[in-house]
Amino acid sequence: MSAETPTVHASAVLAGRRAVLIRGPAGAGKSQLALGLVQAADTGLLQFARLVGDDRVHLEARHGRLLVRPAAALAGLIEVRGLGLRRLDYEPVAVVGLLVDLAAEDAERLPAASEAVLLGVRLRRLALPPGAAPLAPVLALLRSPEGDIKPQS
Repeated sequence: MSAETPTVHASAVLAGRRAVLIRGPAGAGKSQLALGLVQAADTGLLQFARLVGDDRVHLEARHGRLLVRPAAALAGLIEVRGLGLRRLDYEPVAVVGLLVDLAAEDAERLPAASEAVLLGVRLRRLALPPGAAPLAPVLALLRSPEGDIKPQS
């Protein structure tokens, strides 16, 4: 990856073997969801979760997979509302397996996994409406057997 690779406004958490890439407008709760996923592993709701990056991440398509890395200046830092920046252990790179769009205009009342294409890579996508609490549906999707998740066209 080139040092000049631009960052995108998103957060990412490695949850199991694949990362959750979290997008949304400022104030939508990207950092809060990222922290919630890490805490879900601490409490046993997920087997493993570790921060990849918060607020700004690098994305790169490689061999049909989408890789995510933290922005160097923010590696290991996460914004905790009311407390400011906090340091967490982080993964230097992960393969994205799920895209979560917070405050998505195309979100339905009953969100379902669909698909999106980023940098030519097809990903599962969960679109949540503005104001929705994202942790429960994301955990439900992550804890479901892969075969149970049927993207809707």
